Amino acid sequence: MNKQDLIDHCLNYPGVYEDYPFDESWTVMRHGANKKSFAFIYVREGHDCANLKCEPMRAAMLRDLHEDIKPGYHMNKEHWNTVILDRQLEEEDIFDLVRHSFELTRPKIPKKRQQSDF
Repeated sequence: MNKQDLIDHCLNYPGVYEDYPFDESWTVMRHGANKKSFAFIYVREGHDCANLKCEPMRAAMLRDLHEDIKPGYHMNKEHWNTVILDRQLEEEDIFDLVRHSFELTRPKIPKKRQQSDF
């Protein structure tokens, strides 16, 4: 998988847009409603990479299982992983990690609205 493939995949999620807050080499995928980032997509050391948010225990387990998943580059190492996109990870595994990051950062439903839904 390459950088553009992942950008295109992320844009399929509802309310998502791409941003370039640093320069054109880093693409940041954000939720439109709360502006939170869920994917930082870039090239490092000749490899297409993505920083994705992850629940801390799952993040540690994934790093132990996959050599292409590292602690988040320039991010909080407990909550973010760097995923090397153009190596051995399966596309469906990368998409699952993106979905997890998207869910962790998505806008929260206000409690008042949650209660009125029942």
